[in-house]
Amino acid sequence: MRITSTSCICPVLVCLCFVQRCYGSIVHHGPVKVTRNQTKHIEKETEVHHRPKRGWVFNQFFVLEEHIGSDPQYVGKLHSNADKGDGSVRYIITGEGAGSIFIIDETTGDIHATESLDREQKSHYVLHAQAIDLRTNKPLEPESEFIIKVQDINDNVPKFTGGPYVVTVPEMSAVGTSVLQVTATDADDPTYGNSARVVYSILQGQPYFSVDPKTGVIRTALPNMDREAREHYSVVIQAKDMAGQVGGLSGSTTVNITLTDVNDNPPKFLQKHYQLYVPESAHVGTAVGKIKASDADVGSNADMRYAIINGDGASTFSISTETETGEGIISLKKPLNYEKKKTYTLNIEGANTNVDSRFINFGPFKDMTTLKITVGDVDEPPLFTEPAYVMEVYENADIGTVVGEVTARDPDSANSLVRYFIDHNAHDERYFHIDANSGAIKTAKFLNREEIPWHNITVSASEIDNPSLLSHVPVGIQVLDVNDNSPELSSDYDIIVCENAKPGQVIQTLRADDKDDTANGPSFIFTVDEGPTTNPNFTVRNNNDNTASIVTKRKRFSRKTQEVYYLPIIISDGGTPSLSSSSTLTIRVCACERDGSVRTCHAEAFLSAAGLSTGALIAILLCVIILLAIVVLFITLKRSKKEPLIISEEDVRENVVTYDDEGGGEEDTEAFDITALRNPAAAEEMKYRRDIRPDVKPTPKHVLPPVLDSLDVHEFIKQRLVEADLDPSVPPYDSLQTYAYEGQGSDAGSISSLDSVATQSEQDFNFLCDWGPEFKKLAELYGDIQSERTT
Repeated sequence: MRITSTSCICPVLVCLCFVQRCYGSIVHHGPVKVTRNQTKHIEKETEVHHRPKRGWVFNQFFVLEEHIGSDPQYVGKLHSNADKGDGSVRYIITGEGAGSIFIIDETTGDIHATESLDREQKSHYVLHAQAIDLRTNKPLEPESEFIIKVQDINDNVPKFTGGPYVVTVPEMSAVGTSVLQVTATDADDPTYGNSARVVYSILQGQPYFSVDPKTGVIRTALPNMDREAREHYSVVIQAKDMAGQVGGLSGSTTVNITLTDVNDNPPKFLQKHYQLYVPESAHVGTAVGKIKASDADVGSNADMRYAIINGDGASTFSISTETETGEGIISLKKPLNYEKKKTYTLNIEGANTNVDSRFINFGPFKDMTTLKITVGDVDEPPLFTEPAYVMEVYENADIGTVVGEVTARDPDSANSLVRYFIDHNAHDERYFHIDANSGAIKTAKFLNREEIPWHNITVSASEIDNPSLLSHVPVGIQVLDVNDNSPELSSDYDIIVCENAKPGQVIQTLRADDKDDTANGPSFIFTVDEGPTTNPNFTVRNNNDNTASIVTKRKRFSRKTQEVYYLPIIISDGGTPSLSSSSTLTIRVCACERDGSVRTCHAEAFLSAAGLSTGALIAILLCVIILLAIVVLFITLKRSKKEPLIISEEDVRENVVTYDDEGGGEEDTEAFDITALRNPAAAEEMKYRRDIRPDVKPTPKHVLPPVLDSLDVHEFIKQRLVEADLDPSVPPYDSLQTYAYEGQGSDAGSISSLDSVATQSEQDFNFLCDWGPEFKKLAELYGDIQSERTT
């Protein structure tokens, strides 16, 4: 808490001492004595406490910045009235820089600064002071706050906020025209002395510019500063503190000033007379020359506009301005002819387009010159009498017919002879040729207007003395029409007549086309080719609009009587001479509704008249298809029944025969000797063929005596069954079948058809014929294969 002078009622007396050294002067701050209330401490009695009043007043301590001495700088002294000088009081300080920057003698209260301080970094320090009783180690009074301010010295140079500066000012500006304001700042304390008081002055740039010493405003100092004489200026401005006094610090900056252009210079032609040579072969619209007026100004102030004021060439030549270069471009408006006019004179004016009224007295801002143009004589190509030619020829013209003639002449005084030729492309059909000497164009082929009505050709002409000089002219040849095409019907008409048609009813409108031009085509005339007899059924009526109508002459046509009628007609065009063509129209008789819509035109469609609709016919057709499918399915199932096991001798194929007998399984060892399956050689003697009767001697039958009376029927059947089982000469013949084994020593070897085809064996299979009828088919098959290989 900072203590002011109005609160100085503490019972402690403090002596504040401050020493300031500034330019050799010393300022002393003595202790301030105040009255105080004392508190007495009586042993073994109740203590009476009274709030002590402050006994010291703290003004600000001051310390110089940038102290360069080796000893600590003395700041001031703290002292309390309670301090009797016996060393019983200890002074302490706390706060910013306490113990590091600022130290205190705890006995005497002297404060010193141990470091050099910089006001521009930190202008003051806030600390707290306190007096402690060493005997009781208790504060003699409450802690108080004080401030140590760093006193400024002139240690900072004025600095400009920007720079170097680049500015512009118009040329010819009046004296005192503001150019730029510069500002310099000084980091020193502006409230103390003149350390931060800056004054401006100009070091370089006089007498052209000046600067205000207080504000730093740069102004022009000379009148009529001409950019064309000098454009750039470099001005150095100085800022000095201490109000410009000797010993003050200074800083400087550079201001680069450029004079901008104004239109203060009129244009000037460098010469009063110019000459230009232009060959007479120059093309119209091309530039033939340039001219330029100089202007010391730049940019838009130098923009120029050129014009031809007068002269005998004003109608032959024109001039325009090139904006980028500022030049006048002279162009040709009409063709030149050396033989007719050899020279032209032009008066050309160049004027500024942007004139500044402030400098109108510097004018006039325009200039004039004379241009003499000389036309040069050149060998020119032949000149056609017409820029283009149009000719006509009839399409029936004979080859060699003259279509027309082109004419060209040499424009030069030599008047050389001219030759003509037609420019043909490689793929063009050459319908025409030209006489090289006269320029007459003739037909080279027969023409057809209906294919190509117009022919466009290019005729070239060159001098005999100089063939490289060519001129060209387009020629258009129109092929005129003659009546060489007969009229034809526009389309193939499908004409119908209803059975209930009435007399005079229009059943069709006919139209015709003619490839010829309208003069030889329409109008068309339609007539019926009557022949020896008149058509009683139909007639043709002209509509006078190049169409005709077919009209019925009677009623009640019947398909049963006649389904189709043929009507021959003749069509004639309106050409001279008139051409005609004949056509035969086919007219079908159809059944129609009352409103005239066609119902049917075919005799087989009479079922519709019986009252059957299309849906009913479709339903009947579906039923028939379903019945046919059932019949086919029944026949297929009929044929898929099991065929008999007996196979004809001709039908030799592999068959799988299914029996209902069930074997005994693996435990049935009584049925056959299983070793025969494992060793087929051991069963060779026991193997019998199923397809032939085995060649074995029959065993004698055991004929039992006729004891029918003593035996019943059961015993009799049992005896007969035993005899049948023991008799090997009657079927079924028991035999052992060995599978998955080919056999040993077979003459045929493998008879696999696949193996035979794959290896292309040369074996003879004729022996199969000796094996019996069962192998007859196989013998025929392999016999055919053998015969094919042989052939």
